[in-house]
Amino acid sequence: MGRYIDDILQPDEKVLYSTNAHWMFYLPAIFAWTGALILFALSRQTTTEGVVLLCLVAAAAVALVALYWTVKAWFRRWTTETDVTNMRVVHKEGFIQRRTFEIALDKVESVDVTQSIFGRILDYGDVTIMGVGEGRETISTIASPLEFRNHITAR
Repeated sequence: MGRYIDDILQPDEKVLYSTNAHWMFYLPAIFAWTGALILFALSRQTTTEGVVLLCLVAAAAVALVALYWTVKAWFRRWTTETDVTNMRVVHKEGFIQRRTFEIALDKVESVDVTQSIFGRILDYGDVTIMGVGEGRETISTIASPLEFRNHITAR
């Protein structure tokens, strides 16, 4: 299975910039894995049988949740593509149930970037593209939103 953009490129169309969902989707999984490791370490620090068993069971439960969140974040990043070509902006989300939108560059009226303080620090944010007669589309939690915007607006 190739990339979506490779399947829909028109003759003489070139990909200028590609980005993806930001890695911050892994943060819940990272915190959960850390919690599981702490619980496992606590089970090794104590000698009381009941507390050891409780810590090990809790560590296993938290590790299962962490595994679920890791796979969920990976799958979201794997199934999301955002590209700027020399003709249009293309965004695709999903695997079996797919949501896509495409806006011709000459129909783009404005590109707005919204970043929180945390988003500015980690370089992610939301990009809203408003098109002439095309409506308004928002791409959430995209990596390097300012660079993405610059590739759309630089003509």
